[in-house]
Amino acid sequence: MPTTPPSLRPGDQVAIVCTARKVSREDLAAAIEVLEGWQLQVVLGETVSAEHHQFGGSDEERARDFQQQLDNPHIRAILCARGGYGTTRIIDALDFSGFAADPKWVAGFSDITTLNCHLLRLGHESIHGVMPFIFAQEGGTDALESLRRALFGEPASYTVPAHALNRPGTAEGELIGGNLSLLQTLSGTASDCPTAGRILFLEDIDEYLYNVDRMMVHLDRSGKLRDLAGLIVGHFTNPQDNAVPFGQTSYEIIDTYARKYRFPVCYGFPVGHEPTNMALICGRRARLEVDAAGSRLSYAAG
Repeated sequence: MPTTPPSLRPGDQVAIVCTARKVSREDLAAAIEVLEGWQLQVVLGETVSAEHHQFGGSDEERARDFQQQLDNPHIRAILCARGGYGTTRIIDALDFSGFAADPKWVAGFSDITTLNCHLLRLGHESIHGVMPFIFAQEGGTDALESLRRALFGEPASYTVPAHALNRPGTAEGELIGGNLSLLQTLSGTASDCPTAGRILFLEDIDEYLYNVDRMMVHLDRSGKLRDLAGLIVGHFTNPQDNAVPFGQTSYEIIDTYARKYRFPVCYGFPVGHEPTNMALICGRRARLEVDAAGSRLSYAAG
């Protein structure tokens, strides 16, 4: 069973770092205000305001900054500033041996799916949740509160309206997942995670519909769907299509493969690249219930 990092307490230090795309200090002003309102002390890593093309510093700088926060015993959580691309470029340069002896929360989503999966592969929970770069986005209040609750060890429960493609049933298992494109990228690497007996959640943005299908074919053929306890399908934002339409929506594509199996499926869950991006704890044992009234996901406090 994955280990749970200690819950945050008022006065704890949290670091903001860039593992992928660059951000400026000005970009993080709202996030700093929010975190200080939670009575946390904010430490900005050296990669904040660093720049190497589109990245928040070179690969070496980003790996060094993240490693320093991993190894600093005073830092009790690491918040990845934003996604984009770049975390897979540095993941193999990181040493988690010290982290294993003194785990702390790591939080982010999108490109940070790399860290969520890598940490779960190593036996640790982490948070898939909204990142500092977009703390101030309109409509994101609930997502922020869900992140706070996850960091401070409070229980979580989400209720989702019914969807026509839902498959009813009840599942219990550890949560795993994140961005579909990153899950595809991690397949066969040291960050790849088994899905058997777990509840998988998926989201993505800007993907061509044929590519969603291709990635689902890969998940299916590689056995990632076969032994799932349950499936949660989140936001598939701003889908793209070719001049000749693919002929299915993202949800219909996913249903094509999910319906081959018997596990319960929830569509329309508020997770992904939209303001209602509710925090999920990767590795936490959860209960998913899907029936005619809708879907419910819950798990205990840390």
